[in-house]
Amino acid sequence: MAATATIAPSPIALAAEPPLDRRRMVAFVCMVFGMFMAILDIQIVSASLAEIQAGLSASGDEIPWVQTSYLIAEVIAIPLSGFLSRVISTRWMFVISAGGFTLMSLMCATSTSINEMILWRALQGFIGGGMIPTVFASAFTIFPPSKRSIVSPMIGLVATLAPTIGPTVGGYLTDAFDWHWLFLINVVPGIVVTVSTYLLVDFDEPNLDLFKRFDWFGLAFMAAFLGCLEYVLEEGPNHDWLQDEAVFACAIICVAGGVAFFWRALTAREPIVDLRAFSDRNFAAGCVFSFVLGIGLYGLTYLYPVYLGRVRGYSALQIGETMFVSGLCMFATAPIAGRFSGRIDPRILMGIGFTGFAAGTWIVTGLTKDWDFWELLLPQVLRGCSLMLCMIPINNIALGTLPPERMKNASGLYNLTRNLGGAVGLALINTVLNDRWDLHLARLHERFTWTNTAVLERLDSTRRQFDALGLDGNAVALKSMMNTVRMQGLVMSFSDVFLVLTFLFLAMACATPLIRRPRDTALAGGGH
Repeated sequence: MAATATIAPSPIALAAEPPLDRRRMVAFVCMVFGMFMAILDIQIVSASLAEIQAGLSASGDEIPWVQTSYLIAEVIAIPLSGFLSRVISTRWMFVISAGGFTLMSLMCATSTSINEMILWRALQGFIGGGMIPTVFASAFTIFPPSKRSIVSPMIGLVATLAPTIGPTVGGYLTDAFDWHWLFLINVVPGIVVTVSTYLLVDFDEPNLDLFKRFDWFGLAFMAAFLGCLEYVLEEGPNHDWLQDEAVFACAIICVAGGVAFFWRALTAREPIVDLRAFSDRNFAAGCVFSFVLGIGLYGLTYLYPVYLGRVRGYSALQIGETMFVSGLCMFATAPIAGRFSGRIDPRILMGIGFTGFAAGTWIVTGLTKDWDFWELLLPQVLRGCSLMLCMIPINNIALGTLPPERMKNASGLYNLTRNLGGAVGLALINTVLNDRWDLHLARLHERFTWTNTAVLERLDSTRRQFDALGLDGNAVALKSMMNTVRMQGLVMSFSDVFLVLTFLFLAMACATPLIRRPRDTALAGGGH
């Protein structure tokens, strides 16, 4: 493809490149921090939903929408941001996104009902979602390839670290203060980011003429397609998929909206999302790998806390402390991966990264109900290091060789694939977890019968212990045995999920040779 056939710059050209512009670097760091807040808020409430539910007197069916409304709105905003940043410029796109995100954070903190919270969370996700692809696009347009060994690890670390430490930060804030601080913590940094980007960002100029050709039908079709897809993936595993009327209706709208959206994207004069970026082989391959990376990033960030909470009985703060290892490993690996990204074939780094993912999940297939911090230490180390080894070369492969005029649109599509990968991963994980739990329970019930001598001996021993305490020994012993069986079935289903993820990551490691290496990647770090 034209993008991958770019002739590598000579050492003389690299030497002639101007030094890093300090103003632009400071502006970019401010933008990266804004992106960090937007991604952090995806997961920051996940460990504190019970406290928010109590504070707003919400029902069990309503409270998941605090998370779901943000995700649905953000997944619509991410691909839309490319067109809007071309219309109003990077500067105003980011100022509006950061300022709106900050205001909506304040409104979330002052919510007095669940309906208010859902509304402000949706607006927070929609307005703030534009920051994420804008940062990725800026990194690959305002800096030359020789500086990517500096900026690529920065955005890679933020994009992976923020959702990983989200539950930790959320658990700490709720434990130390209360749930309002999950949102109030964004206000002061948000104001700083908004003002800083207004004063410092001057990367491009607006093109208001594009707004005259804005594809309103395309926006409506995209919102129906992506919004309903996110809802189906979020709620499907918990409501037996299409057996639930709301999930079934959204699935129908998703299919119809998807067909209309793709037709519009391919026929409109100025489509809301330009799908032609997928004609670049490396961009398409990078999006596939980004999709799977989203499964590893969001899926494992979800899976470990569920195990620690449901099996080990850990609090939100204990879960956060146990999982913080991954974040430390990301910090340690980011500069190493950035340095090697310009000196080693990126496919090798990706192969090592996905193999590390697979090794970490393979270790956890031996899971028992007694595993805690020390047993999970090595898998988390492998996960944290592997995330950075994968993220940086995937960014460079997908976006590193695209022409600047296609970067803003492509960045939105690229970030969308990672978020959709996370949504599909969570749906896959929940479905496998529930189905395999039912299967293991059925098999265990076949073995735990009144003709099994070991079971009868265990029941009799438990009954005598509780009889001695003056309790109804038979009832307590049966309930204890039932809980043991259910817990064992749940642990076995967790092992099955980790086994599925192991094969998925191994398949991606084996697929890395199919990617065409960008010719200028070898010199991406040449100026460093």
